[in-house]
Amino acid sequence: MPITNISVHDAHDQAAKGATLVDVRSTREFEAGHPAGAVNVPLMEPDEDTGVMTPNPDFVRVIQANFPPDTPLLLSCQSGGRSLRAARMLETFGYAHTANILGGFKGKRDPVDGRTIDPGWQESGLPSETTAAPGGSYAELAAKADAT
Repeated sequence: MPITNISVHDAHDQAAKGATLVDVRSTREFEAGHPAGAVNVPLMEPDEDTGVMTPNPDFVRVIQANFPPDTPLLLSCQSGGRSLRAARMLETFGYAHTANILGGFKGKRDPVDGRTIDPGWQESGLPSETTAAPGGSYAELAAKADAT
């Protein structure tokens, strides 16, 4: 089944109807600003020694511990690349109601001329915040996964 791609405006509407916004950016990126109401489960985190982004080995485990496979998940990242990878990964684990948010938080740009290809959440003027809602930080979601 092909991954569903949606605009930031459609994601905002679906979140208002109960879908879960999952920001798959690093915890540092999430803390700098994210869609209001989003939870954070990083697909990748910077290595503590080198700063190089490395896969989060607990990504699927944390998702599974916090969200049943029938949960509508709206996946967001910086511009749409990581969230698409996350959607594909979750699909292989039985998550059939995932959507990749085109443009992510900052928007997708043409690498040659810099024009906007897909507008992001932030530039579209949708509600953003810098603190996680209770239970929405990666530390809290990971702790729940560790307790199960």
